[in-house]
Amino acid sequence: MADSWLVIIGIGEDGMAGLSAARHADLAQAEVIFGGPRHLALVNAGERGRAWPVPFSVAPVLAERGRRVVVVVSGDPFWFGAGTPLAAALAPDEWVAHPAPSTFCLAAARLGWPLEQVACLGLHAAPFERLVPMLHDHGRAICLLRDGAAGGALAHWLTAQEYGASTLHVMEALGGPRERIRTTHAADYAFADVAAPVAVGIAMAGPPGLPRASGLPDRRFRNDGQITKRPVRALTLSALAPRPLERLWDIGAGSGSISAEWCLAGGRAIAIEPRADRAATIRANACALGLDHRLDVVEGKAPAALASLPAPDAVFIGGGASAALLDHLWATVPPRTRLVANAVTLETEALLALWHGQKGGDLLRIELAEAAPLGPLRGWRPARPIVQWSVTR
Repeated sequence: MADSWLVIIGIGEDGMAGLSAARHADLAQAEVIFGGPRHLALVNAGERGRAWPVPFSVAPVLAERGRRVVVVVSGDPFWFGAGTPLAAALAPDEWVAHPAPSTFCLAAARLGWPLEQVACLGLHAAPFERLVPMLHDHGRAICLLRDGAAGGALAHWLTAQEYGASTLHVMEALGGPRERIRTTHAADYAFADVAAPVAVGIAMAGPPGLPRASGLPDRRFRNDGQITKRPVRALTLSALAPRPLERLWDIGAGSGSISAEWCLAGGRAIAIEPRADRAATIRANACALGLDHRLDVVEGKAPAALASLPAPDAVFIGGGASAALLDHLWATVPPRTRLVANAVTLETEALLALWHGQKGGDLLRIELAEAAPLGPLRGWRPARPIVQWSVTR
């Protein structure tokens, strides 16, 4: 650490007064200081100051390798901060970081909220839909916003989501001489003089929100009828067994409902869909659920469309299963990859039965019926049976 050429310093709104003597020394010895304009002003960087490029990139910092460089960031460099991309691009002995209390920490301290029970989001450049998976009655969130006007936009968005009764704590310049905290309801938001940096604490009041179990209602997804219906989707996701940070290939994705629920479980998904209109629907569903940063869409037909994709942890074949596709997957996906295929035709059923006999795994026949009007009474309306094969490569 003594030989590190890069020092990453977290700073609060109290500026130099909140830094230790050692951090003062780091700044005094620096040949170049990187940061946002506000941060550079807080440390009096002067001619040594270099503002971050727009769009953001760490390349200018890396270009100064070998000089004495300081990066100044808000609070904790590794909580929605520049520390993460810098550390990923550098060797461990090239840098050292000194965090300050994050805005989330300061906000929780002002509100008396247990931070481990609060959703924390950086919405500087992200859509408000990122909140969708977190919205639920009595939930809490702290959101960092890009500017003062975004507070009103967030309140309007929450009201449109039926969360207008939510309490908003609008917090400006936490930890500094300009600190101000005001409280209102989302539906009554009328602050026109909010100054950056701004964070909003949300005490949610509204509908129950998305359930955590697999099998969202079909109405949550735009579709043209090509959708894995809720009960089958729940069984399919159970077989796929999603885990945080894992990647899914969803082949023949249709509406993208399997991919979306995989992402809601904490993973990432690549939806492969040959039809452009359905690919557009998948993107729309991802955006509506705040999952566009986790769900990528590839327009093309498997197996050709799989050639340059990052390796999966699981693969779902919802449509278009063929011997050629299964051969390709079995030969190319990594060991321990989970594979699940659903069949609705006799020909695909026979194919899955053959592969089950050769490779093992589980073969499941799913037969469901739904109550429906039958004259003046009701009867059972059966769905097409589905055969599901699941196996670990």
